[in-house]
Amino acid sequence: MASRSTTPTGPVPGWVSASKNRLDARPPGGRLIATKARIEAHRYTGGWEELFFTVNNPLYGLGIFGVLGVALSDEQIDPERSNAAFIAKSFLENESWLHYEVFVALYETILMAFLGTAFAAMAGLPLAFPTTKNFAPSRLDLFGLRRLFDFLRGVDGLIWTILLSRAFGPGPMTGTLAMAFTDTGTFGKLFSEAIENVDNKQIEGVTSSGAGPVQRYYFGVIPQILPVLVSQSLYYLESNSRSATITGAIVDAGIGILLIQAINTHKDWENVTYYVVLIVLMVTVMDRLSSWLRRRLI
Repeated sequence: MASRSTTPTGPVPGWVSASKNRLDARPPGGRLIATKARIEAHRYTGGWEELFFTVNNPLYGLGIFGVLGVALSDEQIDPERSNAAFIAKSFLENESWLHYEVFVALYETILMAFLGTAFAAMAGLPLAFPTTKNFAPSRLDLFGLRRLFDFLRGVDGLIWTILLSRAFGPGPMTGTLAMAFTDTGTFGKLFSEAIENVDNKQIEGVTSSGAGPVQRYYFGVIPQILPVLVSQSLYYLESNSRSATITGAIVDAGIGILLIQAINTHKDWENVTYYVVLIVLMVTVMDRLSSWLRRRLI
């Protein structure tokens, strides 16, 4: 159908784009997509069209109370599943908005932020002890590890993302490693400063009881720096949930790549708005969760 389409003489409106196998027309108030396989026509209404259910779905046009009534009804729409399962399936498998893929992308974004922060905190804490004047085995270890931290945090996270994507290829793990590399240097610096300011009396008390080096660290140092450790880790988890969006756009993972793909079309601005709203909600939830955990743990 699209290959046989013709346009009138004269300038073609900017809302019409045609190729050999596809016609895409988006006049004010509607949208028409024609290919060899099928023709789709959409009429825009107030709000986001087909955000919940597509026009060919029996739930389309029902309000929230209508959908609740269907969920509680004994008459099944699909004999193979309950009405509640049918509603959930229809929403998640929405062909226009692809909610399931979007939610999976959000999960990937949060997972990158969490794993990157966790790996950095677990690596930065043990490496912080040799970079302190009161625990460094030698001046060479002190100097070498401090320069390592300077190097890791001195290289911007986006640079790490590009380098690691070239080395390991795209994917969520590459984004996780990029954030972990940058934050390891930052955590090492922050934790070492906290360790240098601990009270030596508590360490001396643990040592007098016959504790070894590891026990002195665990019982004499960790309890004193625990508020700093928890507070900084939660703060960077909150910050990385925002950074993971940009990182995902580079490593082809998470909500970031969906956002970039929608922007590149220069047409799907309703999808762009949808993704931006979800990102803002994600950051807000992570911020509230981080604040709640900080109050509970510190």
